[in-house]
Amino acid sequence: MAENNYDLLVKELEEKLRVDESFDINARELTLYNKKAKMYFIDGCVQSDILERVVEFLMNDTGDGEMDNPAKFISSHIPHIEAKQTEDIDTLVDSVLKGETVFLIEGISSGIMLNVRSFPSRDVDEPENERVIRGSRDGFVENILKNTAIIRKRIRDPALTITRLTVGTNTKTDVAVIYVDGKADKEYVDNIVKKIKNINVYGLCMGHESLAECLIKTKWYNPFPKIRYTERPDAASAMLLEGSVIILCDNSPEAMILPTSIFDFMQETGDYYHPPLVGSYMRLLRIFIFVLTIILTPLWYLLITNPEWLPSWLEFIKVKYTGGLPVITQLLLLELAIDGLKLASLNTPNALNNSLSVIGGLILGEYAVQSGWFIPEVILYMAFVSLANFAQPSNELGYAFKFMRVLLLILTALFNLWGFVAGIILSFILVASNKTANGKRSYLYPLFPFNAKALKRLIFRVKL
Repeated sequence: MAENNYDLLVKELEEKLRVDESFDINARELTLYNKKAKMYFIDGCVQSDILERVVEFLMNDTGDGEMDNPAKFISSHIPHIEAKQTEDIDTLVDSVLKGETVFLIEGISSGIMLNVRSFPSRDVDEPENERVIRGSRDGFVENILKNTAIIRKRIRDPALTITRLTVGTNTKTDVAVIYVDGKADKEYVDNIVKKIKNINVYGLCMGHESLAECLIKTKWYNPFPKIRYTERPDAASAMLLEGSVIILCDNSPEAMILPTSIFDFMQETGDYYHPPLVGSYMRLLRIFIFVLTIILTPLWYLLITNPEWLPSWLEFIKVKYTGGLPVITQLLLLELAIDGLKLASLNTPNALNNSLSVIGGLILGEYAVQSGWFIPEVILYMAFVSLANFAQPSNELGYAFKFMRVLLLILTALFNLWGFVAGIILSFILVASNKTANGKRSYLYPLFPFNAKALKRLIFRVKL
C-alpha cells in the first residue's frame, strides 16, 4: 500500500465511521514496523487486556516481511486467533460497528480485523417465566455468542449446524438459524434462510418480535401464535433433536422454535424432569385447564340464564342476586379490569409489586361485592380464569384464549345456546385455519394429518 493509498483509506474509513462525531469510536495512532498505523475500535465493546497484549506484541515485533501479502502477514505476525483481512471499506466499517478492532498499517493493502469484542451482558441465570422444580438453572441471555455456546455445550454433534445471518440496514443484527442436519427438514431450513436474507428493514430493535413479523404473514383477526418461544437452553436443545429449527436473535434472550402447532404449547420443560406418570398427569391437567380457561365463564353464564337446564346436583351454581349490573357486563368489565391490574403490576417498583398486587386485588374485590357492583360468583370464576392462564408460559396463547372467551361470552349473551355453539365452532375454525411458519404443516398437527405416535408423545409424557 502506497502512502497516499494508506492516507486515503484512513480518511474514507473515518468519514464513514464519523469518528469526530462519536466519542466512543476510538481512532488510535500507532507506529508499527517503523511505519504509520491506526487502530479503530468502540470503547466498551472490546476486551482491553487481550487488545493490549496484541498491540504490545506488534510494537515489539521487528520483522516486517510479507507486507505485500496480507494473508501471509497475518499468519506470521498476528498472534490473535480470530484475525481476518479485507480491502472492502464497507466490510471494515461493519467490523468496527460489530465490536471488532480494525488495524490499518502503511504498506499493507488490506485492513486487518481482530475479533476481541466483548459486549456488556447479564449473567446466565434461570428464566423468570419458565422455572422448574428440578433441572437446569441456566437460561439464554442477550448475547448471541453465549447462547450458541450454551447449545453447543448440550449437543456435541458435528451435525449441529449454526448459520449466521445479518438483518437490518441500520442495526445489522446477528441472527442464527440452528438445526441438526439429518433431523430437520432441509427444504424448510433453506426456505427460512432465504426469507431472512430477503428481509429489508431498518433494524430489529424489538428482537424476535420484529423478526417474526418479517418472516410470517399474519391475519389480524387470528390471535393464535404461530411461533413458540423459550428462554431455556435445555428445551431448545430437546426440540433441535426432535427436528425443529431454532432461531436466535442478538440482543434477545429467547429462542424461536419452528414450526409450531397448537399441541406444542401443551409441553412444558418441567414435565421431563419428573417420571413419566407424574409428567403425564401434569400435562393432562394442563390440557384440561386449557379448555376450562376458554369455556368456563361462557358455559356458566349460559347455564344461569337457562336455569331449567340445570340438574339437581348443579343447582348450587345458580345466582340468587345478580348485583347492580347485568352478569354479562360484570364478566366483561372484569376481563378488562384484570388486564388493567396486570399493566399496573408491570409498572410497579419491585419492592412494592407483590404487596400492592395482593392488597389491590383483595380491596377491589371485597368493595366491588359490598358496593353491589359485582356478585361473589363472578369474582370467583374470573379469579380462577386469570390464575389458570399462568398454567402455560406463552403470553400470546394466553391472550388468544382470552379473546376466544370474550367472543364466546358475547355470542352466548346475544344468541343463547346457538351463540355458544357458534362461538365454539368459530374458535375451532380460527385454530384450524391458522398457518404454521412454513405453511406446510397444519396448525393442528399431529391431529390433522393424523399421526398417532406424535400425538401420543405430545399428550402423554412418554419415556425418552
